[in-house]
Amino acid sequence: MKKSRFLLVIALVLASGFFLSGCRNRTVEEAKPEAASESAPSSITLTAEAVKTAGIQTAEAEFRPVIRTIHAAGEINFNQKRLAHVTARTAGRIEQLLAYPGERVKKGQLLLSLYSQDFLMLQAELLQASERFKRLQNDPEEQDAAKGLLDSARSRLRLYDISDAELAEIENTGSIKTLLPVRAPLDGNITESAVTAGDYVELGASLFRIADLSTVWVNVYIFEKDLSIIRLGSEVVLRAGAFPGREFRGRLFQISTVVDEKNRTVEGRVELTNPAGDLRPGMFVEAELISSAEANSLFVPGAAVQDFQNKKVVFVRTGENTFALRFVETGMTLNGFVEILKGLEKKEVVAANGSFFLKSELLKKSLEGE
Repeated sequence: MKKSRFLLVIALVLASGFFLSGCRNRTVEEAKPEAASESAPSSITLTAEAVKTAGIQTAEAEFRPVIRTIHAAGEINFNQKRLAHVTARTAGRIEQLLAYPGERVKKGQLLLSLYSQDFLMLQAELLQASERFKRLQNDPEEQDAAKGLLDSARSRLRLYDISDAELAEIENTGSIKTLLPVRAPLDGNITESAVTAGDYVELGASLFRIADLSTVWVNVYIFEKDLSIIRLGSEVVLRAGAFPGREFRGRLFQISTVVDEKNRTVEGRVELTNPAGDLRPGMFVEAELISSAEANSLFVPGAAVQDFQNKKVVFVRTGENTFALRFVETGMTLNGFVEILKGLEKKEVVAANGSFFLKSELLKKSLEGE
């Protein structure tokens, strides 16, 4: 009897073991399709006819220049390198006034004549030094000293803008010039003059301001936040309200090192040719600054990038008609191209037109798998 009970217990243990084993196997087998359904297909292969019907076109991922445009306000200003302030080189009385504000003058043109006692005295010293040098040419001991006095007299007259030809004329003729000529130092327009004939002027008094407007400077005010985009040499397109439809182009040749505390802007400077004199100092302009950075950003056509599982993806060609899903990180969009920050290498080929069809087919394949 005891033996029969023992055999019954053994049988029950073995039966329960087989039952549990069978249940465990069925659970594993049922879990396999469920796990597979969570893993979507990563590539898709089409027939040549399907590729043609879907209009799938490919493009290489390539580095492209990053071109950005910012807007800024600007103002026309004088070209400081072509601006002259004519002042009196000595005290005297204006005997002749030959140029007036607004007039255009040529370099070397006579602007006024000044009667100056200092100028007369220096000419007299020049003639004395010249005569002495001539007398002592054959005296080696005195010749060097005489030459030094003559050179000194010539140098002081040159400070009055007297040319070497005029010095030679004074020495050769022995005749003193009564009036000191004041000439234009450059071609340009007289923008300012506050003297009249008969005025007595002191040394350093302002006589004329002359500006050559064949070139002008444009001060553009660049916001602090845009400084990382702008570089020296950046192209600038300018438009003035006085000339609708016209564009003036130049390049940024200077950027200030100081930020305006009130407006948070930095002053940039552009030089423009202005042969007709249309652009006048004081005019306001609108500026577009075009920055072309180095070609260090990878781009693909915008149509190549799709949304998949809330992420950005592209389809990389891995075979003749096979495309693999690739998750990527994207950056800026410029002129129809999308910057790829991560997930793609240069010269990899992606589907551009037709990438949406590939995404649809991949989703369909994923659903069929489930």
